[in-house]
Amino acid sequence: MRRSMTLGARLLAIGVVGGVLLAGLLYPVVGGLGQLAGQAVNGVEATTPGVLDGEMPSVTTITDDAGAPLAYLYDQNRQSVASNQISTAMKAAIVAIEDRRFFVESGLDARGVVRALVNNSTGGATQGASTLTEQYVKNYDEYVAAQTPAEQLRATAPNLGRKVREAEVAEQLDHTVPKDQILTWYLNVVSFGNQAFGVQAAARTYFDTTADRLTVPQAALLAGMVQSPAAYDPVRHPGAATGRRNVVIDQMAQQGDITPAQAAEATAAPLGLDQPLHGLTEGCIGAGDAGFFCSYVLDYLGRAGIDADELRRGGYTVRTTMNRAAMDQAKAAVDAEVPPTQPHVADVLSVVAPGADSHRVTAMAANRGYGLDAAQRQTTYDLPGTPENLGAGSVYKIFTSSAYLAQGGGVDNVIPVPGNGYASPLTPGFVVSNDGDYPPQMTLQDALAQSPNTAFVKLEETTGIAPVVDMAVKLGLRSLAEAPGPGQQSIADEVKNQHQASFTLGPTPTSSLELANVGATLASHGMWCPPNPVQSVTDPAGQTVPVNNAACEQVVPGPLADTEMTGLSKDDQPGGTSVAAATAAGWNRPTAAKTGTTQTSESGAFVAATPSLAAAAITFDDSSTPRPICTGSPPTTCGTGNLFGGTTPAQTWYRAMTPILGSTPVQPLPAPDPRFLTGGRLTTIPAVIGDPVDQATSELRDAGFVVATATADSRAPAGTVIGENPLGGGVEGQTITVTTSTGRLGPPPRAPGT
Repeated sequence: MRRSMTLGARLLAIGVVGGVLLAGLLYPVVGGLGQLAGQAVNGVEATTPGVLDGEMPSVTTITDDAGAPLAYLYDQNRQSVASNQISTAMKAAIVAIEDRRFFVESGLDARGVVRALVNNSTGGATQGASTLTEQYVKNYDEYVAAQTPAEQLRATAPNLGRKVREAEVAEQLDHTVPKDQILTWYLNVVSFGNQAFGVQAAARTYFDTTADRLTVPQAALLAGMVQSPAAYDPVRHPGAATGRRNVVIDQMAQQGDITPAQAAEATAAPLGLDQPLHGLTEGCIGAGDAGFFCSYVLDYLGRAGIDADELRRGGYTVRTTMNRAAMDQAKAAVDAEVPPTQPHVADVLSVVAPGADSHRVTAMAANRGYGLDAAQRQTTYDLPGTPENLGAGSVYKIFTSSAYLAQGGGVDNVIPVPGNGYASPLTPGFVVSNDGDYPPQMTLQDALAQSPNTAFVKLEETTGIAPVVDMAVKLGLRSLAEAPGPGQQSIADEVKNQHQASFTLGPTPTSSLELANVGATLASHGMWCPPNPVQSVTDPAGQTVPVNNAACEQVVPGPLADTEMTGLSKDDQPGGTSVAAATAAGWNRPTAAKTGTTQTSESGAFVAATPSLAAAAITFDDSSTPRPICTGSPPTTCGTGNLFGGTTPAQTWYRAMTPILGSTPVQPLPAPDPRFLTGGRLTTIPAVIGDPVDQATSELRDAGFVVATATADSRAPAGTVIGENPLGGGVEGQTITVTTSTGRLGPPPRAPGT
C-alpha cells in the first residue's frame, strides 16, 4: 500500500509549492492546521466502523414460500452489489466524468483542500473539486451516517471542518482499501434520483436491468446524473440528461475506454428509459392482495425481536410461509362472497397448517384492498389478523365442549337442552334462547352440529366459566389473556371475574387468524404453536438471523384433541349448520367444523380443520356503527339480520378450501379415544420437578403415564428433573416429558475484583 505524509504536512507542502504562503494567505490557517487535523482524526474514528468497510443500508425483501418477492422494506432503495456485478462500462463512465485520475492518484485532493482553507480564511466560498474517494466519504456521511435531516445538513454543509475531515478519511481509505473496492462502494452509496440509491437500484429503476448488464449509453446516463440527479433527471429533463450523457461518452472516448465509433453510436442512441420507471414500492402496500399477510409478518417479527427500523436498513431476505396459490384462492373466495367495495360488510379468511413444531400461516385474505384509497374502501388495518370487536358467536362452544372433556365428559354423553328463556344461575339476569326448536336433550356431538345455545350455557354450569375461558386461551385465543395496558384487566380475567355465562356464545373480540390456529391446535393433537408466517430470515451475507418464536405447547392431551375433532365432525353432515354450504361446494373431506353467529347478526364465523389445513372465515360489519347483516348477492346491512356462520362465512371457507386442497389425498380425522367418547375423569399428573429422574419416572408410570425424557444444561444436580410437560391433568397412557439437568452449567461469573 502507498505511504504518505500526514494531512497537515501535505497541505503545508502544497501551499508552499503553490506560492500560497509567500502571498501571506495561509499564515492564519497554518496555526490552526494541527487543530483541524486533530478534529479530522476524531471524525475518522467516529465514522470508521461504517465508512471503512462499506456498510450501508439496503432493501429488505419479503418473499412467499417459494422465494418470489412480495414486498420491499427500505429507508433507501439500495441493493449493494459486488465489483463483479457492475459492468465495466459503468465503472469507466463514472471514473471518466468524476475523477479521471482515480486509479493513479491519492484519495486526497490536497490542492482542493488548500483552496478551501484559503477561501475560508478570506471569507470566500468553500469549493468542491473532490476526488472520487472524497465523494464516497461525503455521500456516505450524507446518505448512511446521517440519521436525521439536521445531520444530513451538517454532512453537506460548505464548511472547512467537513472538507478537512473528508480529506483525512479519504486518505486513510486510500492506504487501506483497494481502488476497485472504493469504486464499488461509491457506486453502491451514491444517489441517482427517483429514490434510486446505488447502481443496482438505478439500473432497475431506469432500464429494468441489472448493474452488470448496463451498456455504454445507459452507464453514461447514470454517471452523468450523480452531479445533480434533479437537474439531469431523464424523465423531467430529457434534453439536459441527454446532453450530460453525451459529455460522459465523450470523456470515455478521450480516456480510451471506448473507440470513437463506439462513442458515435452511443451518442446517437435514445435514452432508452423503460417507462414507467421501475421503482420499488416501499412497505406492505406494494404487496397487493398479500398486504394483510405482509402486515402480519412485520408485526410478528417485531414481537420476535426484529423491528421495522432494522428491517428497513438491514438488507434482509424474509422468506414467509405464504403459499401464492392458496393466497390467490383465498382472495378470490372473499371477493366472490362480498365484493371489495361493498359498504359495511367485510369478509376475511386465514389458513394455517397444523404441525407438531410449527403452525405455518399459508394465507390471509380480506375482501377489502390493502391500501390508502378510502373511496375504494381500502385499509391498512390488518383485518384477518386483528381481533374484530363483534365476536365469533357459537364457535366458542368448542371451548366449552373441550373443557367438558377435560373434566371427564364425553362427546357421546347426553346433555340437557333447556328451553327458550333459560336463566342461568351463573350470571344473574342473563337469559338465553335458541334459534329454533330442539329436543330436551341430545348428545354433545349432535349439540355441536346443531348448536342450541341453552345446552352450552347449561354445560358451563358443569364446567365452570373459568375453565372454559382458560381452554379458549390455551387452544389459541391468546389475545384474550393480554391486558390492554398497565393495571388493566385482560378480557379473559374480566369474563372470569364477572362470571359472564355468555362467553360460550362468543361475544368477545376474535380474529380469523386466531380462530384458524384453534383449528390447527386441535388438528395437531392438542399442540399449540404460534401462527407463524416466517420460514427464515437471512442477512445480506446469507447467514441465518435468529427469530425468537414462542415455544409450542402441549395444551391438551392428544386423545382429547382427537376426540374433540370427532365431536365437531357432523357440522357438514345432514342436520349440521354448514351442510348447505358444504354441499354446494361439493365438499367430500372429513372435517371438524363449527359455525358461529352473534346475537344481532352483525358478524358470523366459521372455523374448520382437516388433518392438513385449518382455516377460519369471519363476515362482519367493519364500519364504526355496526348493523345487522342480511345475506344476499351481495350481503348488506339491514334492520333485522339473517347472517349466520353457515351462510357467508361457511360459503367463503368452502369456496376457498375446495381448490386449495384440490387433488391432495383425502385424509381421515384422527381416531377418537374411547375415554373421551364415553367420558372418564382426567388423572392428576404427579408433580415431579425437583425429584431425581428415576424416582420421577417410577411415580409417573405408577400413575398410568408413559414417560419420555430430555436433558438441558442447568445448575441443578445432574439427573434432577427441571421440567415437566404437560402439567396438571392427563389421561392414562398419555406421554409425559420430563427434562433432566446435565449439571454442566456453572455458577455465574464473579464480579471484577472479587
